[in-house]
Amino acid sequence: MATRPMTSPVGYDPLDEATLADPYPQLAALREQTPVAWHEGMECWLITRYEDCVRVLREHETFARDPRRLGIAVAEAHLSVQVLDPPQQAGVRSLFMTALHAQDLDALQDRLRQMIGERLDQVAALPVVEAMRELAQPVALVAIADLLGVTPPPLEEWAEISDTIMRSMDAGLNPELIEPGRRARAQLSDLVDSWFTTTGQPAGLLGHVRARTAGAGLEQAAYVRHTARVMFQGGYSTLTAALGNLLHTLADHPEILPALRERPGLVHGAVDELVRFDGPVQGTTRLATAEVTIGGIAVRRGEKVTVLFAAGNRDPAVFARPDRLVLDRTPNRHLGYGWGAHACLGTVMAQRVLAALVDTLLDTVILPRPAGSAPRRRTATMRTFARLPLSLQP
Repeated sequence: MATRPMTSPVGYDPLDEATLADPYPQLAALREQTPVAWHEGMECWLITRYEDCVRVLREHETFARDPRRLGIAVAEAHLSVQVLDPPQQAGVRSLFMTALHAQDLDALQDRLRQMIGERLDQVAALPVVEAMRELAQPVALVAIADLLGVTPPPLEEWAEISDTIMRSMDAGLNPELIEPGRRARAQLSDLVDSWFTTTGQPAGLLGHVRARTAGAGLEQAAYVRHTARVMFQGGYSTLTAALGNLLHTLADHPEILPALRERPGLVHGAVDELVRFDGPVQGTTRLATAEVTIGGIAVRRGEKVTVLFAAGNRDPAVFARPDRLVLDRTPNRHLGYGWGAHACLGTVMAQRVLAALVDTLLDTVILPRPAGSAPRRRTATMRTFARLPLSLQP
């Protein structure tokens, strides 16, 4: 068993401007030279090979999401289905997945197509459209609120809260983000609490959940509310990032939409490939519950292990021609929404939202094209744009 190696010769700074713009060359170098690499600044092991990534995500007995399993205190407000490990998470996860499958997702997708079509009609004639503000953010907010069955908060106000929460996910790299993140999470909690205390029965997924948890114990009720909070915030931020990334890729690869107009049956698979190619979530972290070997490297109990989805999704051992878009790629078991017990609850819905955008574009003569500098947000966890200027004219 190898001892801890020196820091990888590949300099990887997730917040460096060049890395934010294009992390894939560095991730490929990490995967090839030191596939399990210790990162001094992040104080964690970086996992870059697809096989190793899946192993960490699958073996929840060895790699914990819940820090309490190593004696680390966790604030009650942070305990949700995304923090709890099996078997403790099983009941709440099953509740939300059952509620999700009870929704009429076909009807939701139809409503989104209409909404996207209307927004495209409003902005397509403009010489430049800021696609994050005009398309990605409003579509994501309407989609997640529709799914939950709640009235969406004002977009501008909510976008600021969500962005603060998203940036606070990188508090390990910048402690100044902790307090703004705490305040933003309190605002989110107040919003979600209001959905559980209003009289009458809400529609949608949240109505299903409320009906089946009435009278539940305090612990179960807390997990349910916290999971609703995570689903709303996580669903919005992930969808916003995924929509922006998809639009950017379509603009950078003008051959995609004409190809899909000739073969519309490829849309579902093409959406999967677009997420694999440039997904919204860069990675996730686990804690080793015992000494374990990954890729010949000894990981000690209590050490952090960060799975880099973006690296695994371009592993040539799994994906042929990984740096190319292959619209009919099969199989395509990418890690764009995670894997295993902590995979994104809304994966099915997210795919439908992205497909709704592509389907709507296919019904138009619009061909998205770059229309200026498109800086990324300075976040390590979520890969998303600060601005995305596009031309949407034919």
